[in-house]
Amino acid sequence: MAETESFRLPANVSPRRYQIELRPDLIRSRFEGTVTVSFDLLAGTTRLVLNAAELDLSEARVETPDGASLTGEISVSGPEQRASISLPVDLAPGEGYQLHLRFSGALNHHLQGFYRSTYRDDEGLERVIATTQFEPTDARRAFPCWDEPALKATFAVSLVVDNGLTALSNGPVVSVEDLGDGSRRITFEETMTMSTYLVAFVVGPFEMTPPRHIDGIPLRIAAVPGRMPLTGFALEAAEHALRFLSGYFEIPYPGRKMDHVAIPDFSSGAMENLGCVTYRENALLADTDAASQVELQRIATVIAHETAHMWFGDLVTMRWWDGVWLKEAFATFMELTTTDAFNPEWQVWTAFGTAKSAALGTDGLKTTRPVVFEVGRPEEAEAMFDVLTYQKGGAVLRMLEQYLGPETFRKGISHYLTAHAYGNTETRDLWAALEAVSGEPVGNIMDSWIAQGGFPIVSVHAGPDRSTVVLHQRRFLYDGSETDERWSVPINLRMSVDGVVQRHRVLLDEESVELAVDGPVDWVVANDGSWGFYRVRYSAPMWQRLQQAGVEDVMDPFERLSLVSDSWAAVVAGLQDISDWVSIVGSLGEDRDADVWGAINSVFALLSLVADENDRDALQSFVRKTARPVWAQLGWTPVPGEPSRAATARARVLESLALIGADPEAAEQAVDRFRTFVTTGQALPPDLVSCAARVTVARDGDAGWQTVFAQYKGASTPQDRVRYLFALSESPDPSTLRRTLDLVLSLEVRTQDAPFLISAVMRNRHGATIAWEWLESHWEELGSRFSAALLARAFDGIPLVVDPGLAGAIHRFCAAHEVPLAGPRLDQLLERMDINVGLAARLRGTLTAVFDG
Repeated sequence: MAETESFRLPANVSPRRYQIELRPDLIRSRFEGTVTVSFDLLAGTTRLVLNAAELDLSEARVETPDGASLTGEISVSGPEQRASISLPVDLAPGEGYQLHLRFSGALNHHLQGFYRSTYRDDEGLERVIATTQFEPTDARRAFPCWDEPALKATFAVSLVVDNGLTALSNGPVVSVEDLGDGSRRITFEETMTMSTYLVAFVVGPFEMTPPRHIDGIPLRIAAVPGRMPLTGFALEAAEHALRFLSGYFEIPYPGRKMDHVAIPDFSSGAMENLGCVTYRENALLADTDAASQVELQRIATVIAHETAHMWFGDLVTMRWWDGVWLKEAFATFMELTTTDAFNPEWQVWTAFGTAKSAALGTDGLKTTRPVVFEVGRPEEAEAMFDVLTYQKGGAVLRMLEQYLGPETFRKGISHYLTAHAYGNTETRDLWAALEAVSGEPVGNIMDSWIAQGGFPIVSVHAGPDRSTVVLHQRRFLYDGSETDERWSVPINLRMSVDGVVQRHRVLLDEESVELAVDGPVDWVVANDGSWGFYRVRYSAPMWQRLQQAGVEDVMDPFERLSLVSDSWAAVVAGLQDISDWVSIVGSLGEDRDADVWGAINSVFALLSLVADENDRDALQSFVRKTARPVWAQLGWTPVPGEPSRAATARARVLESLALIGADPEAAEQAVDRFRTFVTTGQALPPDLVSCAARVTVARDGDAGWQTVFAQYKGASTPQDRVRYLFALSESPDPSTLRRTLDLVLSLEVRTQDAPFLISAVMRNRHGATIAWEWLESHWEELGSRFSAALLARAFDGIPLVVDPGLAGAIHRFCAAHEVPLAGPRLDQLLERMDINVGLAARLRGTLTAVFDG
């Protein structure tokens, strides 16, 4: 605990207001600034301690409430990211102090703090942008501050920028002063009380859409010149999100304006700075005629996520980073609720099944963590932004909403936000608000999901005379071991009893529970709607009755997706045979749901890595047998009036058929159609472009790689740039894969994308060893080029390593080097790798019998 506490500031200062002026120099990549912090002193001291990182502090002065001016002596601790201001006299507790600081720093290239981004204009000239990314602990890299979420204050910002540049911050512009030297001082309206990580500065040659006024709030999209034609969809989605969320929460938007800003270089997907949300370009901008459904859906959900943060995170903020789930899980939940209202045909809650499965995948490890997890060091705060915080947290909230009822849940959330507006909270505050509205023991139910890691697998069987349903829980672990943990599992059951469909709600808070029904049970769906964050295992007789009823007839797409995912997890854990999973896939018939195919493809892709050459033909034959009938229905060309989700299904079935199943006809057509698409412009459905590009690289040798690389170089939209870049990782040729990896350290690939390319090559069955050896040989250069948070993404491909020799090399490297993965994240990746290595050893040599049987 001592080490954790050393990174927390002394609790003797309460900042009230920051007056900040910054002068960024985009040519020299430097900035200078001043800050005046008005604060109250809670305990007497001769030393003020605040956060500062990579800043040069040149002046410090304190004004006392009685008007005295004291010059402070500055000392800086780099490892602790702190600055200390020693004063000649003891300051007494009281209100009305002011600290004046002068400082300077570099616009770094690590995409954190106050950093430098670039793009090329229409004439090919490089243009420079200064922008910010402060979450979780990088406001201290832009100005000295008390950089902890509970230390809220207001912020009055001025930016001195060259004439001709746009400057944005959290509030509207209140004045512009021409300084007569080619620059202007732009002053912004003071913000509401908020945390330091939500402050934003953006300076550069941006263009803005005309504002749309939403209940008096001006809403704009900002992008670099030339990108304005790509803003229309974002503006539509952003307008919907702001209107919908204001109504859902029954609380007006807390800012005075809302700008959504596309940044050419950005480390994460987006950042919820109050009134000035920043994004990766491909998370905000799109050509609606060329973007796939998945790409447009991502833009809508990211905008909704960030808009939800204006309430969850900005208005009401977690007290410390161990509670980051309070904002991120809710923003995940609300992004789906909002987008579902924006476009119900997308069925985004079904699409969320893939993300939920990913969370279950991590939470089934021994190295998982509770959603609320102790955080001390800055890098540990960074590690909290993971699949457990977002996807598990969002799934658990959806489970609770479905158990309490959507309207009761909504009223509880509104009560929570109203009660804690402008303040900071902990998890128990949320439970208290929901209990007050619902009358349910929410804390007792939910603490088992938030305060302990893992989740249960719920086994389902009928009693001897089929007049009862017995539910049993145990912790699910991939190593198959049993433990004593228990959960309060809110279960929604749907069943047919003597031919009549019934629904029952059960709280499984013991090891087992027996539910009596009024007749013989025909079949049971033990996770109605698939909202529960648990896996289900049916007894053999119960599964047989589901099959007899017809899985497609009885289960909706989300439930079928979960059936595929749960069954495969049971195979990996050794709880059932792979032939059972094959039977489930067979029971789906000619399922055309996009997300069910996403779940199937994830297993097919892993089996493609696991299979030895003796088994590969049998695996590919089974994949083709499964995919061909569905592809025959979907085909290359969309049919007028078809469901909108058919576009995504078409792409996923083609991926299965042409890439995993190596179907010669489908693969040849994919290459031919892609060549025609890039040479003549003949239409190829947007949803198929990415897959066709991947097949081209995989099947068309160096010519295919060069074709796709040329498309990447000439990409006219952010979506094209990402599609073609990652398609380059599909080559089976070692020298071509090394050429792809060399792009990581070239000027051809943006910093934000480069580490992901390493992971993409590592996922290629021909590329795992090549990618890892390349990473080892370039380790020092990678460490100097990328921030720790970005470099960590290079390790995302580790879980799909199935070769024991390579796995051993990875273990040895990680033991001998400082890998930039804090908390349990590295251990989780290594455990998942070891599980897949064990799975491969178990299955190799057996697949032919399984798939030919």
